[in-house]
Amino acid sequence: MTLATALLLAVAALIIGFAKTAIGGLASISIAIFAFVMPTRESTGAILLLLIIGDLVAVRHYWGDADLGLLKRLIPAVIPGLALGAVFLALVDDTMLRRSIGILLLVMAALQLVLLWRAPDTTRIASSHAAAIGTGVASGFATMTANAAGAVMTLYLVAQGVEKRRFLGTGALFFFGVNLCKVPFSVGLGLMGLGTLRNTALLAPLVLLGAWIGLRTVRRLSQARFDHAVLAATVLSALVLVLR
Repeated sequence: MTLATALLLAVAALIIGFAKTAIGGLASISIAIFAFVMPTRESTGAILLLLIIGDLVAVRHYWGDADLGLLKRLIPAVIPGLALGAVFLALVDDTMLRRSIGILLLVMAALQLVLLWRAPDTTRIASSHAAAIGTGVASGFATMTANAAGAVMTLYLVAQGVEKRRFLGTGALFFFGVNLCKVPFSVGLGLMGLGTLRNTALLAPLVLLGAWIGLRTVRRLSQARFDHAVLAATVLSALVLVLR
């Protein structure tokens, strides 16, 4: 591993921790970094373990703010989405997977952009049973193939008008459960080897540091301006993957 690669992975690990306790949309940058500097299949397993570490911190601090009613509507549809994602991973090659991740991130960024001009009846639509099922399936597929379900959940929760701490608590419990469910799929697909475990052990302290920084800055974040910056970074990261 070159010094440049190590530095990029270190930055990605810091971002994962920060995203889990502050702004989830930032995690897409880490996904793009991992897929850019590592074999794409290996990157999905390596980043999954780091995401789970970040999830543990987020659940520890925000579990009391989770909206269990929202989670009950979403969870039943996640498993079919995970299964579809696992089938997709088994069928495509590394190049197709990398580009699919990039395209998926672009789509998720576009959906986030729609939120800036969402119609007045968005909350009514997002509250429907069909929207909950669609969000669950899309989250399962996106997280299994690219660890990129954060943007799907962001779209759903923001459209629900969820305030910041409720948003963080609901997302923390949702992704902790979903990411744990993904581990058997990832092991079965051969995405987690000894090298993955070694890299996770080396990068885990940086995830914890990023989470610590996120916890101490979330109250002072200018949400609107920061979301715009995250959206722009997501688009740039996705373009790198698609055009590489």
